[in-house]
Amino acid sequence: MQALIIVLIAYYIIAFGYLFNIPALAICLREKNEQQHVKGVCMEWISTWCSNSSLMFFVFPFLLSLTAEQDRTEACPLLPSSPADDVYELSGENPVLLQNRIESRVLAWSDRYPDSLTSLIEYFEQNGFQIKELLADSRFEIYEGIGDRFRHSAERKSLSLDEYKNVLGFEDKRSRITGFINENNDQLTKAEADYDISRYVIAAIIGIESDFGKNIGRFNPFNAYVSMYAEGYRGDFARAQLEELLKFTTRNNIDVFELKSSYAGAMSFAQFIPYSVNKWFVGDDIFDMNNNILSVANYLAHFKEITGSLDGAVFRYNPSRLYTDAVLDLAKEAEDIYTAAR
Repeated sequence: MQALIIVLIAYYIIAFGYLFNIPALAICLREKNEQQHVKGVCMEWISTWCSNSSLMFFVFPFLLSLTAEQDRTEACPLLPSSPADDVYELSGENPVLLQNRIESRVLAWSDRYPDSLTSLIEYFEQNGFQIKELLADSRFEIYEGIGDRFRHSAERKSLSLDEYKNVLGFEDKRSRITGFINENNDQLTKAEADYDISRYVIAAIIGIESDFGKNIGRFNPFNAYVSMYAEGYRGDFARAQLEELLKFTTRNNIDVFELKSSYAGAMSFAQFIPYSVNKWFVGDDIFDMNNNILSVANYLAHFKEITGSLDGAVFRYNPSRLYTDAVLDLAKEAEDIYTAAR
């Protein structure tokens, strides 16, 4: 009997000795592929350290609880979807090893765009932003040929207003603008009263910019502006907007890669570029339609005062005569529909 007790005590000592061998588990975890599921790693640890079947009896319940908890989440990639400031803390990797991997990924992009990305990194470091971690993020990409998207935009390709309207889907928007106005009547009325901007013009802009909030773009603004800078298309503008974007995401604690935009980096229903977001957007949530309605009105009111006309204000929203005429025509169509219904 005493011998049995001694054996059991020995097994407990060995079991807990292995159980709390956390460095061994950490090494095993780091050696796995960055997408490897934690449960699989734990089972590998079992086979490595617990070949004795009796020892498995003591360790297995603990590991089951550990892996069950991990089943509730996805395995963390090497570079998590988190702000750059938290990358070391959240990755759990040795900071030196992580920094080496970041440098390696940044170097891969810098090899393709050696001068532009190096100067961009240096500029932001001098201005208090560390973008190396963002450039090393698995969600970062360069949009090849982004300059051609600007050169071939509808405003530049269209030869006439009718052709431009056709590209915009003007008739479809005409048929739906009254529904948007009815749905958002209270906020449009408030915007009109507060900023002296026609509700029909506000609705027309949101309709043309984002199809009344249904299309905010499929690009990422960080990737878009870095791509513009890397390819040398409006580099100074791209860098300035990138700085404004990082100010916005830092101030609001937003993961920049969670944002969607047009290829021009314009965001949300009003399609504001970062500078406009920081200067004229009303409210904190850029994906709240009420905030977007007030923000469009605020922007137009500012430039109406500067230019002396609503026409001039709309032109400043998008400096294209075709765009300005399309917005004002859509607004007039909507106003005529409401006038006729009275």
